[in-house]
Amino acid sequence: MSDQRIRVLIAKVGLDGHDVGARVVARGLLDAGMEVIFTGLRRTPDQIASAAVDEDVDVVGVSILSGAHMVLLPRIRARLDALGGNDIRIIAGGVVPQEDIEPLYTAGISRVFLSGTPIRDIVDYLRETCVRPAA
Repeated sequence: MSDQRIRVLIAKVGLDGHDVGARVVARGLLDAGMEVIFTGLRRTPDQIASAAVDEDVDVVGVSILSGAHMVLLPRIRARLDALGGNDIRIIAGGVVPQEDIEPLYTAGISRVFLSGTPIRDIVDYLRETCVRPAA
């Protein structure tokens, strides 16, 4: 990995108004030395994808508890791809039924972290998979 820090955009998509988990993950990533941008609550897939491309992030981390993950996460992937952000990974966390994880991977979501996953697991995954080219 280069000396450049991993850049992560943490997002809450749709009508889901619960952001405690997103803030805990954001703090953990900051503590691990990553750059973190938090979009705030109730963002659309378009807003999230645009912010990710504008901020030149490596990863979009979506916290989702609403049950709309099978619709909203693929929409974020499609918007990122349309905006030229096809190299930006999407990870998701929250309440996702086990049977939905493989279809999300097929739809281009890089990793799903279920509620209760230790922050260290997320940090380790990002460090293993996100390599920024040297400036």
